[in-house]
Amino acid sequence: MRKLFTSQSLTEPDLALLEQIERGMSITADLSRADLLLICPRNIDEVVSVAQAQPHSIASIYDTSLVNRTLTQVDAPVILNAWHRRRHVRAQRALIPTGTPIMQDVYPIHGQDGEVVALFSIETSLIQLERHSQRHASFRRAIEWLLWMCMRGELASAAELSPFGEWDGLVLVDAQRRITYLSGIANNLYRKLGYMDDMRGKRLSSLGTRDDEMVVAALQGHRPLEHQVEENQHIWIRKVLPVWPPPTVPGRLQRLFSGQTRPGDVGGTLIMVHDATEDQRKQQELEVKTTMIQEVHHRVKNNLQTIAAMLRMQARRSESEATRHDLQEALARILSVAVIYEFLSLKETQSINIRDVGQRIITQVRQIVTPGKQVSFSVDGPAIYLPSQQATACALVVNELIQNAMEHGFETQDHGHIKLKLIDGGDSVRLEVCDNGTLLPDDFSLDKPTSLGLQIVRTLVEGDLHGRVWLMNRDDEVVATVEFQKLAVAEHSVGK
Repeated sequence: MRKLFTSQSLTEPDLALLEQIERGMSITADLSRADLLLICPRNIDEVVSVAQAQPHSIASIYDTSLVNRTLTQVDAPVILNAWHRRRHVRAQRALIPTGTPIMQDVYPIHGQDGEVVALFSIETSLIQLERHSQRHASFRRAIEWLLWMCMRGELASAAELSPFGEWDGLVLVDAQRRITYLSGIANNLYRKLGYMDDMRGKRLSSLGTRDDEMVVAALQGHRPLEHQVEENQHIWIRKVLPVWPPPTVPGRLQRLFSGQTRPGDVGGTLIMVHDATEDQRKQQELEVKTTMIQEVHHRVKNNLQTIAAMLRMQARRSESEATRHDLQEALARILSVAVIYEFLSLKETQSINIRDVGQRIITQVRQIVTPGKQVSFSVDGPAIYLPSQQATACALVVNELIQNAMEHGFETQDHGHIKLKLIDGGDSVRLEVCDNGTLLPDDFSLDKPTSLGLQIVRTLVEGDLHGRVWLMNRDDEVVATVEFQKLAVAEHSVGK
């Protein structure tokens, strides 16, 4: 954002002012239920949007970002009019290309030397404007103050506040901390705490809540506050935001009528209330579910390792070389699946880095290399994260291809290397297992595989990964290639 500001040839004080304005725009858009734009002039006929705030409390009138977009007379006539006249301009117009009718207020932002350095556009749908006109006068005045505070850069600290949402309640108290306005949602939320009577006109201190304590703290610090508290078995997120009138003639009159004596005195405080009880309950349930799933993964891993240990013992006791070979292959397959469950038991996420999986499988294969064979292993490529279903299939495929390279590539050779290469294609993944052992015969075909391992690879790639696999000789190496499309992690949820 600072890069956009600095590109407008602003002085450091003016740059700091615009940054402060931008920091206060988000909460201001939420509370005013309007879209806000901060515009910098480029020349007499063009301006550029350097900041935008879309409300969380209602649907934005824009479906795309306007930041860093150059605007002309065609798409921003009111803004250009305000720029040319160097004064506030208010006009109704239709958005391009939707034709949505809106009311647009554009105010000049003056820099340190008094020159106009930016324009502040407040854009409100006519439906929302009509609803706002029906609200209590004290609330409308508070929102007016809020907008002026934002334009003066006095809401920079409000950037720390969480958004004000559509289902959040809003309370306004005056300088004497009396409730002057209560939204319908706020009224329903306080009813959950047992306040059934009309709360307007009551002092905050008469309520058995922490509202008054938070307002006093915010007033003393002259800054907004946000806290999460539990009251009557409900979890509330409260935000308090002091507001005060602008240093204008109407603002001075408003200070007199509200009992203020000095410029800058707080004229009221906006209290935003969010009921986070259900969200917290769902989060706690999710954490418990995640812990249970991790425990299941841990037990599955332990069980697989126990089975592997038994196969290892049986292989050692077997007198048949063929039996030992078959048991070693089964052992490697079980351990490759156990690797996936080990990763799942250690992480909350359901995505797994298959580079780490490949490295772990290679470590396991090294332990069963035939004595006398000097074969080096390596993994090359970026970290690629896949959902557990695809990662499990990949682990088995990598294991089988490496075992196949060991068995057939180095049956008559004692030296060589096996490389696992990972290529991230964005939406796709490519795996290559390369070895410089014995080359494939001229009549080799995957349609007639000579080993159980290659049959397993083909079944997994085509059936589980919905990809394709092929083997070929390339530059004195045998290269086994697997390609498939990535699945988004959300497409393979825990509940499937």
